Amino acid sequence: MILADFGAEVVLVDRLGSVNHPSHLARGKRSLALDLKRSPGAAVLRRMCARADVLLEPFRCGVMEKLQLGPETLQQDNPKLIYARLSGFGQSGIFSKVAGHDINYVALSGVLSKIGRSGENPYPPLNLLADFGGGGLMCTLGILLALFERTRSGLGQVIDANMVEGTAYLSTFLWKTQAMGLWAQPRGQNLLDGGAPFYTTYKTADGEFMAVGAIEPQFYTLLLKGLGLESEELPSQMSIEDWPEVKKKFADVFARKTKAEWCQIFDGTDACVTPVLTLEEALHHQHNRERGSFITDEEQHASPRPAPQLSRTPAVPSAKRDPSVGEHTVEVLKDYGFSQEEIHQLHSDRIIESNKLKANL
Repeated sequence: MILADFGAEVVLVDRLGSVNHPSHLARGKRSLALDLKRSPGAAVLRRMCARADVLLEPFRCGVMEKLQLGPETLQQDNPKLIYARLSGFGQSGIFSKVAGHDINYVALSGVLSKIGRSGENPYPPLNLLADFGGGGLMCTLGILLALFERTRSGLGQVIDANMVEGTAYLSTFLWKTQAMGLWAQPRGQNLLDGGAPFYTTYKTADGEFMAVGAIEPQFYTLLLKGLGLESEELPSQMSIEDWPEVKKKFADVFARKTKAEWCQIFDGTDACVTPVLTLEEALHHQHNRERGSFITDEEQHASPRPAPQLSRTPAVPSAKRDPSVGEHTVEVLKDYGFSQEEIHQLHSDRIIESNKLKANL
């Protein structure tokens, strides 16, 4: 989706018989329904890869080789092809051929052990960290790096992007700060994991929440001012043993006013206190509206605008609905040099599907 948003022509190679795209991330892509398990279908993809810049494959280790579509085969046809392999555990190792989900990859990376409240089990940060951060985003970075390098060498290469190592790489800060004691306390009792009273969330009088991140002393002073508390009456900010007591005091104060009232107090200050917004509230928040941070498609469904913003070549995300499976089969094959007769034969042999086939033939 990122590549499509920023101008790449992206073709989804979908299975026959599917209806829609469960990821809901097919924005700006075209769908080709193709049976890769049969050799004529694999031959179609091989022929397409001969003129493609990038192939992105999401299967377990060894699947593409069984289809005779491994990198050695495809790069023999097209030495410039960038072959991006996105998997859970990577192309080698004892877990390379087993199933997993985001929670498993975050767990194996070591990061999950750091996430959770004190005295409770670790809990996953939705499915964002491994699936989309360590997985999709890191793979996109690899593709862009390989495309840039190709401008110098003229050659493609294989990208082994996996969600365990991608997540671990995102957590480099955790590894680099271990020696300084930043994570010396048990989970949920450290500076940045909810242990500090000045870096956590608090419930308001109306059952909503405020997020506090007043780490630096000057910001902490402004936090206390907004809460109506005197620093002389509180323990030292960095007195870890006193954090639970201070947290209870802060929680009591936050519970006396509504989220809107706290916003009136803290908005525009450097206290590092912000409301915890729902998705709907984020869509309509004044700051986000002023920046145009969210977009709507032709069906009036909202989603985040692509980031980052580029001054000269900004992303232009498609406003059209996600494609149905096989919607663009015929036009994609024509774009890749297949003749009308070849397309007829592929359809007759049930190698391809197209919900526009009758109209196009």
